[in-house]
Amino acid sequence: MTGHPSTTLSTFRSALLDGAAPVPDNVQDGAGAPAGRRYDVYRNNVSVALRDALRASFPVLVKLIGDQNFDMLAGLFLRSHPPSSPLMMFYGGQMPDFLDGFAPLAHIGYLPDVARLEIAIRESYHAADSTAMNPGRFAEVPAEALNDATLLLAPHLRVIPSEWPLHDIWRFNMVSGAEKPRNIAQSVLILRREFDPEPHAITAADTAWLSITAKGGSMGDAQDAAAAVSPDYDLGPLLTLLIQNNALTDLTTKD
Repeated sequence: MTGHPSTTLSTFRSALLDGAAPVPDNVQDGAGAPAGRRYDVYRNNVSVALRDALRASFPVLVKLIGDQNFDMLAGLFLRSHPPSSPLMMFYGGQMPDFLDGFAPLAHIGYLPDVARLEIAIRESYHAADSTAMNPGRFAEVPAEALNDATLLLAPHLRVIPSEWPLHDIWRFNMVSGAEKPRNIAQSVLILRREFDPEPHAITAADTAWLSITAKGGSMGDAQDAAAAVSPDYDLGPLLTLLIQNNALTDLTTKD
C-alpha cells in the first residue's frame, strides 16, 4: 500500500465494510498492481463472516424480522459498528442501542429488549464459574440479623427489565410448541444452573429486589424496594429459584 499509513488504514477499513464504496486506490496486490477484484472478494468475505456472527448471536431477532430484513439490518450495523475485539462471541453488543434508533423497525418496540436478552444469554454462558452457597447458611444467621445481611449473586446471573412480554416472546421463538406471547410485562432473569443459561420470567418487584442485591444492598433494603413495587411481595419464589440454580454464592452479616 502507498500513501500516509493512518490515511491508508482509515480508507481501507471504511471501504472494507461498505460494499458500495470503491476499492481504495492505494491498495495493491502482491505484485504491486491495484488490488481490484481481490479486494472485493476479501470485502465480501469479511461482511459475510460478520453477518453470520450476528445471526448466531441474535437467532430470535432473525426469526422476528426474517432473513432478508436481518441481513439488511446486519449490513447497516456492521458499517457503523465494526468489531472492536477479535472474539466474535462478543460482537454485537451495541445492537440494542442501534435498534432503539432504527426508524424502519421502530414499530416493533420490543426488538431492543429482545437483543438485550440475547446478549445477556451469551454473557451468562461465558461468565466465570462460581461455587454455590449451601442453603443451610440461612439457618446459621439469627433471624434478627437477616435484615442487615447481604447476599452475593453468582457471576452468571443477568436481569433484563422489560415492559414487554419478553420471556413469552423468547419462548415462542425458541421452544417448540410454546404458547403465543401474552399481553403482559415480563422482566427476565437469566440463570446458569450447569452449562447452558436459561431465561426465567420475573416480576417488576423481583427485578427491584435483584437490583438492590446486585449493588450490595442488604436483604432489608432489597425487600423494601420490592415492597415499594408490590406491597404484598413474597420473596420465597424468587429465593427458591436462585437457590435451585446455584445463583447465590455467599451470605454476609455485619460484625
